[in-house]
Amino acid sequence: MTVLGAPAANVVRAQSSEAAASSSARAFIVVDDKTGHVLAGSHVADKLQVASLTKIATAVVVLDWVRLGGHTLDETVTIPATAAGTEGGLQPGDEVSVRDLLYAAMLQSDNVTADALAEHVGRDLLRSGGGSGGEGNARRGGPTPTTVRFIAEMNALARHLGMERTRFLNPSGVDSTERPYSTAADLARLTRHAMGKADFRFFVSQKERRITLRRAGAPSDFLVHNTNQALGSHRIDGVKTGSTTRAGECLILSAARDPIVKMEGTTSKVTPRRVIVVLLGSPDRFREGTALIERGTVLYDQWAAAGYPSDPKQSL
Repeated sequence: MTVLGAPAANVVRAQSSEAAASSSARAFIVVDDKTGHVLAGSHVADKLQVASLTKIATAVVVLDWVRLGGHTLDETVTIPATAAGTEGGLQPGDEVSVRDLLYAAMLQSDNVTADALAEHVGRDLLRSGGGSGGEGNARRGGPTPTTVRFIAEMNALARHLGMERTRFLNPSGVDSTERPYSTAADLARLTRHAMGKADFRFFVSQKERRITLRRAGAPSDFLVHNTNQALGSHRIDGVKTGSTTRAGECLILSAARDPIVKMEGTTSKVTPRRVIVVLLGSPDRFREGTALIERGTVLYDQWAAAGYPSDPKQSL
């Protein structure tokens, strides 16, 4: 199948009429993870609210901070007083490891944990003077200077990945008072980058995880469940859900497929296959997402059979 596309403001706009007809989402894109080749898409460059898909960037910044800053996932974080605790969930003053906060943020999509991670990491970045430097100012009733510092790192990551139509304004993706935005194409760029990291892939592949907190010095455990209902079906191994009134139902899926093996003389050339789907504003995200994963596999095979033709207009 031919994927029609035309560049605009250095952003890929791709449209597969057959795939688009099968999706009612405000925007979607299907890409090959290895090359960034766009297999199908609709409204891929439209700026939209993306809800908790934002937390992919939050997790990447935290994991990079751990990896490059001499920190560990076992480091203890105290839930800040500025965090709005939820009934039955984490409360200000609770002590939790970075690892368990990441599980709660990425599996259960907990906003308090994303905010706590941003405060903790942002404080260290301010203290050390590392990273990309501050960006923006804390405002009355808005994020603290440490969270602002963390958000600056999220936006630095976006610039580094060429996410030119993305603006992060908080670590959780809430859009009740603010209007953070991104696009299906930009989120595909972010997801390709994130799924290239083994630690990130492990976090988003878990269906559930038991995490531990200390409240008033006493430890307690509770189970967090992955909100990604498609995980494990159709060989889907990640990555994230998101939902707000403004964003609608959003979903990013990733699925590995059997590699393509081609004999070249006495040696074999192995080409990995992984399909990524981004859905924004879908009325039935899990049904549409799994259908696009399967459709993307067919489109990939057609592209491979044609010799992997390359076109910058059809690549991220």
